[in-house]
Amino acid sequence: MNGWHLAEINIGRMLGPIDGPVMADFAANLDQVNALAESHPGFVWRLKGEGNNATDLQAFDDPMVVTNMSVWQDLDSLAAFAYRSDHRLIMRRRKEFFAPMEVYMALWWVPAGHEPTPQEGRLKLERLAAHGPTADAFTFRQPFPAPGAGTIKPVLEICE
Repeated sequence: MNGWHLAEINIGRMLGPIDGPVMADFAANLDQVNALAESHPGFVWRLKGEGNNATDLQAFDDPMVVTNMSVWQDLDSLAAFAYRSDHRLIMRRRKEFFAPMEVYMALWWVPAGHEPTPQEGRLKLERLAAHGPTADAFTFRQPFPAPGAGTIKPVLEICE
């Protein structure tokens, strides 16, 4: 899309240690969900730590906050994965594993080929929390088009 891809970060404050009983089912599904993402049309890249996921990467001061980041060809590709694939089965169980957070996901456009850092994602979450959705950091409910692209429709009908 005009040389741009869609980056996303989502975080969660775990209700228990990743290797504990509260998080056991979430942890047991990580490899399956990550494989599903990687095989999904429009997938470009995802953040990985030492264990094929990002749960061991510490992007926040709170050690109970885990980070997930990925890059997609466009908004429709990410929305299809997040809300229309088997990913939604584990996502619907978020309250079992994670404490409520006001801002836990941000989307933004990156030049094709760019792999965002956790620090970059953290800044996008902070910007979204401080200013609401803008072209610099937005949500599925209030998306912005890639630079130089036309208008974009909200993905509201498939959210939550």
